[in-house]
Amino acid sequence: MNTDPAPYALGPDEGEAFWFFGGLVTVKASAQQTGGRFALTEQLFPGGMATPLHSQREDDESFYVLEGQVTFYLEDGRPIPASAGAFVHVPAGVAHAFQVDSETARILNVTNAQHERFFRATSDPAQARTLPPAAPPDMERIMTAAQEYGVEILGPPPGAQA
Repeated sequence: MNTDPAPYALGPDEGEAFWFFGGLVTVKASAQQTGGRFALTEQLFPGGMATPLHSQREDDESFYVLEGQVTFYLEDGRPIPASAGAFVHVPAGVAHAFQVDSETARILNVTNAQHERFFRATSDPAQARTLPPAAPPDMERIMTAAQEYGVEILGPPPGAQA
């Protein structure tokens, strides 16, 4: 891990891009680039995308909604509506999920190196800086990576249970 990171800058369409869980994830600051302090990704997801309820034993995760409407769920199941400008912080070990309620949503995500490795293990390099073709997530690949990188899948998206 680079413990002496160098300054750098990226333009709006720069950064390593992946297709992850039906969305486009662009790495703006990898854990390697920040000396292991954090990882920052910009995430674009289509409407209707919902993550399973999950937790990360060791990984804090913060979300800042840039565009769109998202509903977050924490371990108590209470929906937290979030639109552009909203911020949600999830401490390590807290169960959470989110779903995209608008046509698309764009989110900044801050986490650590372990969770960045999970993103990478469950993603494919983006063929274009667009949303990937619609397809169900590869849950076998996700479950394998979850086990390796400390992500516990606890159940379906809370919104799907209504």
